[in-house]
Amino acid sequence: MGSTSTRETLGFQAEVKQLLGLMIHSLYSNREIFLRELISNASDACDKLRFEALTANALFENDPELRIRIAFDPKARTITVTDNGVGMSRDEVVQNIGTIAKSGTREFLDRLTGDQAKDAHLIGQFGVGFYSSFIAADRVTLVTRRAGQPATEGVSWESDGGGEYTIEPVERAERGTEVTLHLREGQDDLLNGGRLRAIIRKYSDHILVPIVMKDEEWDKDNSVYRTSGKDETVNQASALWSRPRNEIKPEEYEEFYKHVAHDFEAPLAWAHARVEGTKEYIHLLYIPARAPFDLWDRHQRHGIKLYVRRVFIMDDAEHLMPGYMRFVRGVIDSADLPLNVSREILQESKDVETIRAGSVRRVLSLLEELAEKEPEKYAKFWKEFGRVFKEGAGEEHAHHERIAKLLRFPSTHKDTDVADVSLAGYVSRMKPGQEKIYYVTAETFAAAKNSPHLEIFRKKGVEVLMLHERVDEWVVGHLPEFDGKPLQSVAKGRLELGKLEDEEEKKAQEQDAGEFKELAERVRKALGERVKDVRVTHRLTESPACLVSDQHDLGANLHRIMKSVGQKAPDWKPILEINPRHPLVQRMKADPAGSRLDDMSHILFDQSLLAEGGQVEDPAAFVKRLNELMLELAGRAA
Repeated sequence: MGSTSTRETLGFQAEVKQLLGLMIHSLYSNREIFLRELISNASDACDKLRFEALTANALFENDPELRIRIAFDPKARTITVTDNGVGMSRDEVVQNIGTIAKSGTREFLDRLTGDQAKDAHLIGQFGVGFYSSFIAADRVTLVTRRAGQPATEGVSWESDGGGEYTIEPVERAERGTEVTLHLREGQDDLLNGGRLRAIIRKYSDHILVPIVMKDEEWDKDNSVYRTSGKDETVNQASALWSRPRNEIKPEEYEEFYKHVAHDFEAPLAWAHARVEGTKEYIHLLYIPARAPFDLWDRHQRHGIKLYVRRVFIMDDAEHLMPGYMRFVRGVIDSADLPLNVSREILQESKDVETIRAGSVRRVLSLLEELAEKEPEKYAKFWKEFGRVFKEGAGEEHAHHERIAKLLRFPSTHKDTDVADVSLAGYVSRMKPGQEKIYYVTAETFAAAKNSPHLEIFRKKGVEVLMLHERVDEWVVGHLPEFDGKPLQSVAKGRLELGKLEDEEEKKAQEQDAGEFKELAERVRKALGERVKDVRVTHRLTESPACLVSDQHDLGANLHRIMKSVGQKAPDWKPILEINPRHPLVQRMKADPAGSRLDDMSHILFDQSLLAEGGQVEDPAAFVKRLNELMLELAGRAA
């Protein structure tokens, strides 16, 4: 880092430098979005000043009329975006522009492929923001001053989009921020008032703050436009959400979404409604087409902007949308909340509870409409947000049944990892006499699909849900039944297929249980404290043994999840079930005095543990037993 007494040269955060290079190339074909992003940032700055000034009116500094100004200079080849919003201090400039203070940034960048078209979508998920300036500019200068600070506290920032930027204190009389883009070669088509106005009306017409440019008049003698010196408001500067739905075009809804969500792609769906009654509010809620890269960070700000009578209040109003709907973006405008509403008031307000409940119902209705009328869109939603939405099974008791109907899982019906099976669809395919909804949980889809616990169900053609996401354990823990049918893990408790078994099968099971009772007791004695019990099973058709949990004990998969995240889990003592039809088990029974019974019992246990995705506690002992058994078998063969 080099510096003088007033000017510093700092290095970009490594992620910023990488993102800049990718953005310039991947988004160049849609380069005009830089103006949309800069105007959105300016609009946010004005909104924040308006909110802060509710309790500190002096921040307006005798200039209460908020505005955004766009100017261009063909000779200097510059475009300038200026706002008189809240501005930034030096520390805020370094934090907001020199770094990307977002968790998951490294993982996001690792997902980039080098394919410009694919990366453009990913960068859109990240939120291009200020950095999009470098799509059109080879040098960007930013001058800003925080509202309420003296003129000497101005800050100038400049960079060519390489690895460094300079920052120095300057004197700035006006509050707010001015961003000047020094255009790259070949960008002169942007130095045109008509072109800039068209871009503003296309992307930013809905911005509440007036966007002004100097009016232009046609000079007939020289066949050019010349500025008249008068200000012209380019955008409508009205709240889009306050207009009647039938007056708003789909393209307007989409562009407003891109502004409010800072997204690159159009949304998947939206809901717009004015609610009147005991409480009056408007909500315009969007479901994005793609998940943002930091979706799994529950501490990231939520995507709902709160307004009170069109005055911006805050943009991370987490009390207005539950955690399992944190993917929802949009605006809620209340006519009842006070303008000086605080987070504490939001947390305790009955008005907020009413607004939240109404908004949740509307999002659920929107998802139900997609699931019923546009299943392809719903499949896209589920692929992007299904794991988050599943959290609602335990969080949202008021809409438990509605959420359950919207859940999707993979199952043995199609035997693929595509989560497209609803619980209602499962119930409609249940076998005559089937009384339960069966499921298996595992750490991966492959482990679920190949679980030995599925063997008898595959033989009988009984569908089983294959739950392989961590959140699934949370789901089934809070969803004991659906449509009157209890959910049953195929790896817990005794297998009772009820009417799915005939009398002949039941007699054969009783006979096997009696014949192998002694062997089961000997194996249990050999395994000692490793097992809760050993018993004969009829759930296996190919495997020699499997591990199951008692009906009310912690399941193996949940036990592994709890340990992996550092939670204290009760000791897991499984039940080893042996298959009387398997040659290995029959061999063990036929050789009661066999010296290898203890070793074979431990090998059966460890194999069963591995088969369901577990880890052997003592791999060395397992390998030693297996090698000794193989040597003995090889000696007999010789």
